[in-house]
Amino acid sequence: MMDAAPFSQHFASLSAYQQALDQVLEAARHSLQLFEYDLHEGGWNSPQREALLKQFILRSTDNRLHIALHSVDFVRRHCPRLLNLQRQYSYAVLIHETNPEARSINDPILIADGQHYVHRFHYEQARGELVLHDPDQTHRLVLRFDEIWHASSVAVTATTLGL
Repeated sequence: MMDAAPFSQHFASLSAYQQALDQVLEAARHSLQLFEYDLHEGGWNSPQREALLKQFILRSTDNRLHIALHSVDFVRRHCPRLLNLQRQYSYAVLIHETNPEARSINDPILIADGQHYVHRFHYEQARGELVLHDPDQTHRLVLRFDEIWHASSVAVTATTLGL
């Protein structure tokens, strides 16, 4: 089977951003890495997004969704579908909050399998880029996400701890 040719497209609206997210989610086969400010944009609590994420998780018990956020308050208050996925598939869905040293990072990214991504240039703007089937171009963002992930800690868990 031949690899698909690399594809790149810029976008400038939130609706185009959400469509780009869907394309990358549909292309994902093994891993998803998401960095966002707080998930208030992007339709992360929509039934469609929940279905795409659940389909990804159920594809294999080895699949993982790593989410790093500057703030988890929005997720806790307004994303019951995502929290439900985390409760159902706690082995696969990890939600971290960035530590102070990473708070200056402001360009959201979604990476799938180290070869597809959506990259917004700043979380306050809709402008960004969708890239599919390009592991060389994606590699720099994988490294960036790894740095963000290492500068974050577990913030939302599937179970409530305490007495």
